[in-house]
Amino acid sequence: MPVAERRSSAAMENGVVENGVCSSESATGSRYVWSSKESEYSSADHLVVMVHGIMGTAADWKFGAEQFVKTLPDKVIVHCSERNVSTLTLDGVDVMGERLAEEVIELTQKKPNLCKISFIGHSVGGLVARYAIGRLYRPPKSDNTEHSSPNGREEDSRSTLAGLEPMNFITVATPHLGSRGNKQVPFLFGVPAFEKLASAVIHLIFRRTGRHLFLNDDDNGKPPLLKRMIEDCDGCYFMSALRSFKRRVVYSNVGYDHIVGWKTSCIRRNSELPKWENTIDEKYPHIVYEEHCKAYDAEQCEPTSAEDGGSDELEEELLKGLSRVSWEKVDVSFHSSRHRFAAHSVIQVKNKSVHIEGEDVIRHIMDHFLK
Repeated sequence: MPVAERRSSAAMENGVVENGVCSSESATGSRYVWSSKESEYSSADHLVVMVHGIMGTAADWKFGAEQFVKTLPDKVIVHCSERNVSTLTLDGVDVMGERLAEEVIELTQKKPNLCKISFIGHSVGGLVARYAIGRLYRPPKSDNTEHSSPNGREEDSRSTLAGLEPMNFITVATPHLGSRGNKQVPFLFGVPAFEKLASAVIHLIFRRTGRHLFLNDDDNGKPPLLKRMIEDCDGCYFMSALRSFKRRVVYSNVGYDHIVGWKTSCIRRNSELPKWENTIDEKYPHIVYEEHCKAYDAEQCEPTSAEDGGSDELEEELLKGLSRVSWEKVDVSFHSSRHRFAAHSVIQVKNKSVHIEGEDVIRHIMDHFLK
């Protein structure tokens, strides 16, 4: 029996096969999903890393992972991360990012046939993924300097992540501008007193991660972590890594997401939020707006004003920093959905039996994945 077939058969013996999809769990709880057909499994060379949000588990991406493998059986192997399970998500974006980076390195060492890599992060998972890619990034090899990737692979003249070619960086309802600004956490109703109080006590609930989200962390006098993550600093290539992807996409709820506001998840100012009316494609009934935003230099970004919905100076810095790379922005509305008040979970289809109305968002991600 060929080596690839023996490897696939052994993997399936330890996993669960259902509807053409094979899945298994590692000792740490991480979830692997791939095609149950040996020929398709062996030809897949694109690693898709799915990262859950705060207090989450690998099961949060179960539906999305299985849809990916059913749709692209000979193209992708999906890894649902759970190195940061449950309360470990309270340890801070940087600590979680370090764990995710180590997880990806270990995975690539076990699967030498991989050539490409993509990330899909939900909520805080998008920030964790942004930190991890800063750790995994290796710049192009110069003529006189030899570089090796963390997994020991030889690198060429292209930049890589863990020795792999960066393809898609996708976030779903991720607070890229933090959570402390006006209406960035909708369940606080935009009341300044509530937002101020939340900023003061958030660490009591969400510990170090809460400080990072509300931009009030102070590690030995350093700027807030999210500000550091719009530069290459501290030995991490945060922006170089982000720039190296073929595509960067943000999916955002325009309303009814009580955890992450529209502005912070779509990386826009209040004045830039688009007016939307109806579905733009019947195939994706909850997609209400799409926009391709080109990269801007800091000097090209229009300055904010006091009338622009309460954007403060730090939030403006984050927006300008992230706008130095191009983004595809996809706005989603579950206003007419039965479970619209759970939009933060519906957009991910966290639980198939409850959140299935978000299926078209997953389909949209997949349909545009290889373009």
